[in-house]
Amino acid sequence: MVKNYFKIAMRNLWKHKVFSFINILGLSVGMTACFLIYLYVSFETSYDDFNSKADRIYRVVTDIKTPSDMLHWSSTSAPMAINMRNDFPEVESAVRVSYQSFLVRKDDIKFQEKNTIMADSTLFNIFDFPLIYGDKRTALKEPMSIVLSQTAAKKYFGDADPVGKTVLLTGSAINSTITGVMKDIPENSQIKADMIVSMSSQKQVNGNSLDSQWANFGLVSYLLLKPGTNPQSLAAKFPRFLDFHTGKQLKDAQMSFTLFLEPLREVYLRSTRDDSASGNIYNVYIFSIIAVFILLIACINFINLTTARSAERAKEVGIRKVAGAERTQLMRQFIGESILLCMIAFVITVILSIILIPLFNQLAGKTISTGFFQHPSNVLLLFLTALGIGCIAGIYPALVLSSYKPIIVLKGRFATGTKGILLREVLVVLQFTISIALIISTIVVYNQMKYMRNQQLGFDKDHLMIIDTNGDNNKDAFKQSLSTIPGVLSTSYCSSVPGSGNSTAYSKVQNKNGDMQTASLDVYFVDFDYLTQYKMQVIAGRGFSKQFGTDTTQAMVINESTAKLLGYTSPQQAIGRNFDQWGRQGKIIGVIKDFHYQSLQQPIRPLTIRIEPGGYQFISIKVAATNLPSTIKSIETNWNRIIPNRPFDYTFLDESFDKQYRAEDRFGNLFLNFAILAIFISCLGLLGLASYSTIQRTKEIGVRKVMGASVSNIVNLLSKDFLKLVLIAFLIATPIAAIGMYKWLQSFAYRMNLSVWTFLLAGIIATLIAFITVSYQAIKAAIANPVKSLRTE
Repeated sequence: MVKNYFKIAMRNLWKHKVFSFINILGLSVGMTACFLIYLYVSFETSYDDFNSKADRIYRVVTDIKTPSDMLHWSSTSAPMAINMRNDFPEVESAVRVSYQSFLVRKDDIKFQEKNTIMADSTLFNIFDFPLIYGDKRTALKEPMSIVLSQTAAKKYFGDADPVGKTVLLTGSAINSTITGVMKDIPENSQIKADMIVSMSSQKQVNGNSLDSQWANFGLVSYLLLKPGTNPQSLAAKFPRFLDFHTGKQLKDAQMSFTLFLEPLREVYLRSTRDDSASGNIYNVYIFSIIAVFILLIACINFINLTTARSAERAKEVGIRKVAGAERTQLMRQFIGESILLCMIAFVITVILSIILIPLFNQLAGKTISTGFFQHPSNVLLLFLTALGIGCIAGIYPALVLSSYKPIIVLKGRFATGTKGILLREVLVVLQFTISIALIISTIVVYNQMKYMRNQQLGFDKDHLMIIDTNGDNNKDAFKQSLSTIPGVLSTSYCSSVPGSGNSTAYSKVQNKNGDMQTASLDVYFVDFDYLTQYKMQVIAGRGFSKQFGTDTTQAMVINESTAKLLGYTSPQQAIGRNFDQWGRQGKIIGVIKDFHYQSLQQPIRPLTIRIEPGGYQFISIKVAATNLPSTIKSIETNWNRIIPNRPFDYTFLDESFDKQYRAEDRFGNLFLNFAILAIFISCLGLLGLASYSTIQRTKEIGVRKVMGASVSNIVNLLSKDFLKLVLIAFLIATPIAAIGMYKWLQSFAYRMNLSVWTFLLAGIIATLIAFITVSYQAIKAAIANPVKSLRTE
């Protein structure tokens, strides 16, 4: 019986090759897209799941309130975590992590290791970072101990066991010992590092200990709670804990701290901390919905094409029933055909996935999967999905085909019912509602990315070469040497450049009422040439000048946002007002126009700018556009001559600033590709229906041509019904997409406005796609010889 079912199914698929091809291709593309999205969603939602104690690990985060503002930070000060471990019996262990960049030297090998952290010795007890060499209990215990990843160990020591060997760390060349080698940290981990330095090295590396500095933030702290601990109950004890340790200090500073616990598994996707680099739960939701839509469209295609062809199989059903076939047997036959088609699609999906996974990793900007067979359970899941689609999508056609009355169909009086036609029309509307919504969304995403990139930033970022000196002692000599290079137009020092992050300083600045207002303000340390080089516009007062000796110690420039924070209605009112910041007192000498020193996803924050030679880290070099390779080579030669112990490394500001938008660009590219796939699958279904409709009306077309109908008349006749369905879909999709995209745009501080032209353009695109798809078959039928059409039975 099964063999007979299989033989009939194969004959039927082969007899209707075009329809079979459309169905299989649509399902294959749909399942491939859905599987790739599944890999993406699984990866994004599995961050830190590899940690066996993940359900007991919590990140400590801080809200800092001043009289002026509220800061939401993902970091803590150094003493917080270690004192929590000592003060609260609910805390089993605690670890602090500080992200650093170290100069590492071994013989002639030198690297500026940027993917580096400092961590307490408890790191390996809390997180599952297995050690290949070394003891996890002692690896980070002693000062100047280093644990390397497999990749880093191979870079410095080849295949040899490096434990016990030494490297030189920092510009001071501190002798440091390799105490362990760990497996490379998984991609889906919040903590990423190729080198871990013991936190007990803090004093030797930075010259001071942070363990008593309660107001000095910058460390990320994690707590491992004892089994059965209620995190909310523990967090309720934090106010008393802070009052005991910092009450008087915070009261004098007119500040207050509030501590919260974030579950480790929720940090990556759900944390809203301003300074926390993470994923986006809304993107995960959006791609999950797209996956469902794509699979739904593929299933709709199958149901539409199968039920549309039901009339052709009516006599087959009648004969089978007369021969004694029961309805359940017929249903098994038709569901079996559906499953067979899905199994063929499954095989094609496997092949497509193997080919596309590397490309998908590139689009996502991370290694979502190392290969199709990385997780065998995914293969099984895909197989079961294909089997499920075959069963579910085949049930309705099976019910329809098996319900035909043999007497009616064998007498030739059978015709497709209005209910079947109505169902197919509803499904086409649903398909194109989804497709048009995706077209609208794609246009909005593209325009928002374009809007962000075309915004006036408030500074000049072109042809600016940035070199991180890491505070090297010879940086002054190097900077002076650049003046001899013809292609170098100007140079300046700074502690931060737009897009690279910045420090935040506890500050007191005189407000409009004459009071010294306390605030945590972002701060840049620059030299006299910085504002000029970046072409920042001074709108009140003046910029820094060497003609005023006090500018190096007693002058501050603020941005417009700072002036507004202090209550000034005019920037000019802020000139001459007093400030007290990090041990420096003086007066505000100028106000500059707000510029975007962070991503356009964030509003412009209050910023203060001072001259502070001890705080310089970066050299900004304005270079001529001509002979750029020669200029870079000359700069590199000077660097290697004056600072030979550090590798020469540089970026261009426009490139590094654009890195802020990579996540959005990747989201936009992925969205675009999956939207195109959804539209493609919809068009396949429409093509199949148009082809079937044309075949059904072959004789009618022949009669019309004989009666004088033109090609355009016939194309219009065959197209208008489908275009009406697209119009209905457009009317349904527009409000749905408008609401969805409005909510998505709210995540951007600077965003475009939704325009009616966006929706009209999407409607025109959808109409053109549908018209081209349908008219292909219509034109083909219209230009056919009417004599052949009239002979068609």
